Amino acid sequence: MKQPWRDTNLLEAIACRLKVLRAGKGVSQEVVYEDTGIHIGKIETAKYNITVSTLSRLCNYYGTTLKEFFDTLELPE
Repeated sequence: MKQPWRDTNLLEAIACRLKVLRAGKGVSQEVVYEDTGIHIGKIETAKYNITVSTLSRLCNYYGTTLKEFFDTLELPE
């Protein structure tokens, strides 16, 4: 079966930004799971192609908007 297309640079940038947000909130991956039901581990290692809905839920949890999230996202050139 053909694998869906993945932009690994984008996924790595999203993963990095989510790690920063989690560290800023001072919570572990386990606490994020307990609070949101989202397994953040695979997302933070860029092994999971995150959906917009999941990203929106995480942004709400971290107290940011999708716009703010992407405005501060650093993509490699």
